Amino acid sequence: MTSRHTLVIGMGVLAVALAFTGCSGAEGEDTGGTVDPVGTWGDATGEGSPYLELDDGGDLTGSDGCNQLTGTWSVNEADQVEFENVASTKMACDGVDDWLSGMSVADVANDTMTVLGSDGSPIGNLERSG
Repeated sequence: MTSRHTLVIGMGVLAVALAFTGCSGAEGEDTGGTVDPVGTWGDATGEGSPYLELDDGGDLTGSDGCNQLTGTWSVNEADQVEFENVASTKMACDGVDDWLSGMSVADVANDTMTVLGSDGSPIGNLERSG
């Protein structure tokens, strides 16, 4: 094999390695560096209570107090939890404030998650429960 072929193969391997490095920050990864949102936020046992469960793999499940929520999460460079691909059931529940269904991102400080809507304003808080 000539040195030119070796150089071309080496550059190809480097390009593939760099491409995979650029994929960091996938769901569930703490790319911000200081936020650890994994766990349960809110009361998962209380009927009509909003909660989120964020797992290590980047999946989320929960409820807005009426409807079931599923989706994915990641942490961005601003240390905010980003909620992505969130789907919800569409049941009508009287007397339930379904504010959590409007989540976009969240700020985490100690054991409090402040959930923000798509316009960036706070829509509610969840306390870490597990």
